[in-house]
Amino acid sequence: MSDRRTISVHDRPTTAGHDRPAAAVTDRPTVAVVDGFGSASRLAQGFRDAGHDCVRVQSTVDIPEHYRRELDLSRYTANIVHHGNVSATVGLLAAYRPLAVIAGAEQGVELADALAEAAGLPGNGTTLSYARRTKDAQIAAIAAAGLPAARQLPVRDAEQLTAWHRKVGGRVVVKPIRSARNDGVHICDTPTESVAAYRQIRSAVNDFGHRNEGVVAQEYLTGTEFVVNTVSWRGRHRVTDTWRYHKIDVNGVRDRINGIRSVPPTDPRWTSLRRYASAVLDALGIRYGPAHLEVILTVTGPRLVEVGARLCGSDVARYAVHATGESQIDRTVQAYLDGERFLAEIDAPYRCDGHAAMAFLVSPVEGRLKGYPLLDQVERLASYQGRSVRVHPGELLRRTIDDSSEPLAVGLAHTDAATLEKDFQTICYLDGPGFYKLEEAHHG
Repeated sequence: MSDRRTISVHDRPTTAGHDRPAAAVTDRPTVAVVDGFGSASRLAQGFRDAGHDCVRVQSTVDIPEHYRRELDLSRYTANIVHHGNVSATVGLLAAYRPLAVIAGAEQGVELADALAEAAGLPGNGTTLSYARRTKDAQIAAIAAAGLPAARQLPVRDAEQLTAWHRKVGGRVVVKPIRSARNDGVHICDTPTESVAAYRQIRSAVNDFGHRNEGVVAQEYLTGTEFVVNTVSWRGRHRVTDTWRYHKIDVNGVRDRINGIRSVPPTDPRWTSLRRYASAVLDALGIRYGPAHLEVILTVTGPRLVEVGARLCGSDVARYAVHATGESQIDRTVQAYLDGERFLAEIDAPYRCDGHAAMAFLVSPVEGRLKGYPLLDQVERLASYQGRSVRVHPGELLRRTIDDSSEPLAVGLAHTDAATLEKDFQTICYLDGPGFYKLEEAHHG
């Protein structure tokens, strides 16, 4: 739309002295997406394709640095900047007659809950908003609901952490209570390593531009990790796609995720993952909208790593369609625009003849990137579907140690599982020093 305005509470369109919104500025029904960064822009496009305008709500005045390059306002009628006053932001939204408020990124979850509740729109309420955003509170909430959960410790000081690690024994995970994109996650084998991680995390500024609010230590869960993506309506849940993580130890980082592969409903593990995911959603009060769960299947059953009450990132929805015939995006659009049909189809069979994967490349070198000399071999693979380049020629390439330093992601899909497997392994083979050509350093 042509009216992609950025609106702040300070220029709110109201009559002086009165707290009421201006007349409607659009004739089409509108959906508000809070922090519609990255893949969330596809959600906005989905609603636009269904005949609805989208308004983007920015939960913070300043946009986190790692989101700035992903910011695309072309699919939004307007951009409303939230300054901390929920009532004022609801008033600004009222001019667009929203029928829904949905979180597009992790940091927008709590504001989306608050805006939907204040506007009387379908939402998950604010009672459990903190738990839906905070890792130690999530685990505590599901444990209180009687679900199996990892042992954990909200860390107060180094001495407490040392004693707890010794008691638990073995390997533990130390991470911020609020983060995203693997930011600040440390896998530690000794109490000394745990304390060092704790001290680093507590003084660090996270990916959202805020100093970390706290640190949690959790037992290291041994098993295969899965992603379960869902969409909910009126407390009923549909799994739209399920994935298995592939991990490697590389560049001094343990358990670096270098890919995901789709898991069909015919897989014997799928049913237990679905049941556990649904119980987690119930325990955290997620009754509406998309959610993204990470679950490790241990020898004693599934255990939650964490859940995001929002879309899965990394453009996974694009490739989910190849595997299941649907995605979080189209099911979210359906739920909010035609809830009765969504509920009628909630137990409908899934497509089982598709297979998909994404490879997240891991650079072992760093410097000014000249190009990807082996990329043409990847593009010729039978299952190749597309790529997302995050470091372009001429830009600085860093050794990959987290999501922010990932240079490239490749999407694969095929009707033959063996072909997909072969192509994924081929990318893993190609991904090494020879995959990256660096500019020669010039010494003065």
